[in-house]
Amino acid sequence: MNTFWILLEQIGLFVIYIIIGALLIKTKVFTEITIESISRFVLKLALPVMIFVNIAGGVDRRTLFQSAGILIYTCIFYIFTFLIGKGLSRLFHVKGDQGQVYHALAMFGNVGFMGIPIITSILPQNGMLYISIFTIIDQLVLWTVGVKLTTPSGEGKFDPRKLINPSTVAILLSMVFVIGRIPLPALLDTGLQKIGNTATPLAMIYLGGVFACIDIRRYIRSIEFYGIIFMKMILFPVIFYLLLGFFQTPEEIRLTMSLLGAMPAMSSVVMMAKASGSEGDYAMGGVFVTTLCSIVTIPAVCWILQKLLF
Repeated sequence: MNTFWILLEQIGLFVIYIIIGALLIKTKVFTEITIESISRFVLKLALPVMIFVNIAGGVDRRTLFQSAGILIYTCIFYIFTFLIGKGLSRLFHVKGDQGQVYHALAMFGNVGFMGIPIITSILPQNGMLYISIFTIIDQLVLWTVGVKLTTPSGEGKFDPRKLINPSTVAILLSMVFVIGRIPLPALLDTGLQKIGNTATPLAMIYLGGVFACIDIRRYIRSIEFYGIIFMKMILFPVIFYLLLGFFQTPEEIRLTMSLLGAMPAMSSVVMMAKASGSEGDYAMGGVFVTTLCSIVTIPAVCWILQKLLF
């Protein structure tokens, strides 16, 4: 099965999970409190466990060192997305706290909930390693620039303690296992794999539940969200793919970085905006519209990248 069809299969699964999440809310099996508990479970346990077990159990030390260049590519990646977000907010005249949240939505993609399952399905051997190295810079930018953008009047300050979270701990711990060539006991590996496998379906069920709680029609009419879809989720991944080609970047890394650029807006932006008293509902509207459209745009970007490759 080629890359395009693997990706379509993943997108199909996402749609199923999102629909189930919405139905669970509509039928009152789940409540808003229930889905928030699911979110905490995914972010604090299932996702970090999935990251740890995939790297520690499936990556060798040589591949780890050879992939260090992703750190530089990720820095360039976020310079581009920062400029895209700033340009789009000016183009669509989105100002104030809403403009800052819009900027954050354009900058940060849903790497954890959607990027990881897509990339690891396409690149089962090294995909998780590439994403984990990407996440090192991703988390640094999120808890510095992201905090400032999602705080009212841009007064948010960087708290270095926020960089110590379950996902970054899982990345660092897995690096120790890989570099030290420490094997995971078979029983522990099996148990952690099963926990990690719950991350993606539960994360998408959570998003479906949240989408069922918002006024969908209001945000579908917000034209500025379609600017993010065209500029950041379609045009940027293709341009970045071509740019990396000039640096003789390995094809797997080019594909990973470009597809991560095609991800819809990050749901963590919603949590950060709500926690700081900023435009949380507006952020959720952006996540909804970009996620809905990504069902079409991600396969389209993958198809274009394959045409560029051949």
